[in-house]
Amino acid sequence: MGIEKFIFYIFSVLLIASASMVITVRNPVKAALFLVLAFFASAVLWLLIKAEFLAIVLVLVYVGAVMVLFLFVVMMLDINIERMRAGFIRYLPLGILVALTMAGMLIWVVSGDGSAFNHSVLHGPSYSNTQALGLVLYTNYVYPFEIAAVILLVAIIAAITLTLRRRPNTKHQKPAEQIAVKRHDRVRMVKMKAEERK
Repeated sequence: MGIEKFIFYIFSVLLIASASMVITVRNPVKAALFLVLAFFASAVLWLLIKAEFLAIVLVLVYVGAVMVLFLFVVMMLDINIERMRAGFIRYLPLGILVALTMAGMLIWVVSGDGSAFNHSVLHGPSYSNTQALGLVLYTNYVYPFEIAAVILLVAIIAAITLTLRRRPNTKHQKPAEQIAVKRHDRVRMVKMKAEERK
């Protein structure tokens, strides 16, 4: 077994373990941290299939920005753990059915000879997958790309709205009133006699 297969199996097991911990762990903050680990393992697997740009984007964008936003939202929300546990037990049979279906499909795909799914094309050393991805993304898939950007923007606004709390004792700034202030409202000229030093 070569080194690439060894790395693939190690990080595949790590990815499956961390993904399973995301949906089974009780603490939402720990679940978000396990999701970060799953992103790192996915990035290594993408590096193995020579998709360097996607691996770097996964680490920089999802781990560096999106997961930090998730952590802030999870830590700022008042999450009722008892309700989460009740929902987990309620939807457990459906989750087991979906998991078994996905496992059966994966076993069916992996157990075949792979000829029906193998459409890979070998390229020379001068080939840039970043350039090819950009050409496809901004020509054929420009509208889905823009729709995904709008959906992410709506998700960010929703997260900010969920964490925004109005407390009666909290002082808020009013920028409109601050801009409308004149000089004589804030500054008062005082004339004083000069003191002589003895």
